[in-house]
Amino acid sequence: YLKKGYSEEWIHQRLLAIRIRNELTDEWKKRGVQKGKEYAILTDEISRAWSGMTTGQYKRLKGLTKENLRDNMTDLELVLTMLAEASTTDISKTAKPQTFEENKQVAKRGGKVAGIARQALEAETGKPVITEKNAFDFQQLVTDIVEDAAELPEQSAEKKEK
Repeated sequence: YLKKGYSEEWIHQRLLAIRIRNELTDEWKKRGVQKGKEYAILTDEISRAWSGMTTGQYKRLKGLTKENLRDNMTDLELVLTMLAEASTTDISKTAKPQTFEENKQVAKRGGKVAGIARQALEAETGKPVITEKNAFDFQQLVTDIVEDAAELPEQSAEKKEK
């Protein structure tokens, strides 16, 4: 991730998100959820409940095709995804769903927790949490900052010469 231009803070968050996702999938295994299609359905339920979109719709918003959605999220998007998945895990441990349909309801409930947080933040800031920005945009921003910083000593030297 460092070589791709991500900040250490973002990488730390991403690793935490991976751990939280693994805890969720471990819980799903205990509840008899099948890897593959069932995981995808439950993930979409969580995503729809917090963001208003399925993961496919979210990827299209960001202009992604094969890239990893989470690798293209802003800090807040990643934090809310973590909140949704951690909430789903905790609710599942309490509710102990027995069927796939019950797991689906738990996924919606967990996602809703993060959805409420997203709506509250948007109401406070007046701006959307979900953005079209992706990793290319983040890398371009870093490149622009580095290039601008490199020009500062040149501009300073030019002023001294005048």
